Amino acid sequence: MKKEVQTVRVTGDQALVKKINKSLILHTIRKEAPLSRARVSEMTGLNKATVSNLVAELCQEQLVLEVGPGESSGGRKPVMLHFGSMAGVVIGMELRVKQLTAMLCDLGGRVLYESDSPLEQHKPAAVLAQMKKMIAELSEQAPPTPYGLVGIGVGVPGMVDENGVVLFAPNLGWEGVDLYSELQSEFSVPVVIDNEANAGAQGELNFGAARDTRHLLYVSAGSGIGSGIIIDGQLYKGARGYAGETGHMTIEFAGLPCSCGSRGCWELYASEKTYDNPGLPLPARTTPELVAHAVLGQQEAIDHFAKLGEYLGIGVTNLVNSFNPEVIVIGGPLSEASDWLAEPLRRTVAGRTLPYHKRKLEISFSTLGSRATMTGAAFAAAMHFLGSVRVSL
Repeated sequence: MKKEVQTVRVTGDQALVKKINKSLILHTIRKEAPLSRARVSEMTGLNKATVSNLVAELCQEQLVLEVGPGESSGGRKPVMLHFGSMAGVVIGMELRVKQLTAMLCDLGGRVLYESDSPLEQHKPAAVLAQMKKMIAELSEQAPPTPYGLVGIGVGVPGMVDENGVVLFAPNLGWEGVDLYSELQSEFSVPVVIDNEANAGAQGELNFGAARDTRHLLYVSAGSGIGSGIIIDGQLYKGARGYAGETGHMTIEFAGLPCSCGSRGCWELYASEKTYDNPGLPLPARTTPELVAHAVLGQQEAIDHFAKLGEYLGIGVTNLVNSFNPEVIVIGGPLSEASDWLAEPLRRTVAGRTLPYHKRKLEISFSTLGSRATMTGAAFAAAMHFLGSVRVSL
């Protein structure tokens, strides 16, 4: 009697489990390399056969590389694995109120090229044309890689919905601008659009001052203020994705009118918006120029940064009392003045924060500086690509 050949049907559940395991292995190698296969098995809890099979797939896809023998306590030296950071490239971009900045990175966050230009005007069509031109120029600089340009990430100073539509960006005068569709149709690669402070938080969490932090508040201070909120290692966006618009929390009941329609908003007193006050005797009206004056001991510049530090401290106190973070990172263009902001900011927070909230609280300034948002945007684009790794069944 002829034996019936049995066929094994691969279920959706099996495919999902394999995809999860493959992603786990890839991201473990990305973060912890160099690693041997045995060490990957230990760190992930997956058996050695599973690790070996999935690593073979990742090597074939050039997302993981074998880089030679490692150390051994006895016996054959293990082959070490590295992340294939040059499998593709991504572009991280920040749309600021007065400037457009972008950088071309490999999948590991290494900067290959950078570009910046003044924002010529705020009309969406003009800004989009300028963005597309900069992205095209950067993509032309990309070195040959197996996958080429695999994603674009953009940080925007405003509220962004889950579809990449800029709902409200008062400092740009934007409402309902479909940034995602415009860029995706032009370049035919995945596009990730997010609030600039959220992107900055991701940059600092993965590459900057807040590595390995579980509870972080990243405060982006420039022409406005926004906050990226990391809770238990994850970016918190709120019920509809709009969390973090802390620059528009009221700190003066009968304060100055704001472009958002409210009054007394934090960013009116603790950001570069203060430079627009013609009544202030400032020697310059940009942060780099004021920093240069402060370095030379110009008292008006030093005093203004001290006042900004105090007002930053008022808002940070509210955030600390509300979220109880481990770390506060001050980033954005204003962080370049950290030498004069730090002391009044920390003094204000120490004097006004609830006693248990300030225990072991760390307040630091961005180590990425003005690159934080671009770095985080590029990271988001890279993670989108790596999260779509294929599985062979």
